Amino acid sequence: MITVTPADLQDRDAARDVFRRLCLTQPQITQVWTDRGYVGDLMDWARERLWLTLRIVSRPKGTKGFGVLPRRWKVERAIGWCRNARRNARDYERLPQHSEAHLNWAFITTMTRRLARKHPAPRWTKKSAPTS
Repeated sequence: MITVTPADLQDRDAARDVFRRLCLTQPQITQVWTDRGYVGDLMDWARERLWLTLRIVSRPKGTKGFGVLPRRWKVERAIGWCRNARRNARDYERLPQHSEAHLNWAFITTMTRRLARKHPAPRWTKKSAPTS
């Protein structure tokens, strides 16, 4: 689910609407992994109103500089994929709905290309040469 908001709106403030839409369209999702920006009242609200558990992914204590964090790297990777679409490299759109449509289009293009490509055989299916 993609939601584009103005830069002066905190993610935490937009999250209530996103979580409501998520629960309406994907009721089987009961857990969401987030960063520390979502700590606070939002966690209680999501649990009480939507029966949604927010799990916080934190940096390990004592870590300095860049470090790959479990679960969060998937989001960063996906953002990198959608930035490959030239139109999404800059903010050209006047309306947030247009930006959302172009992001969805970029993800659909990425996924159809991945589904259509011919994959090499997985390692576990390759037969080893007989030894004599």
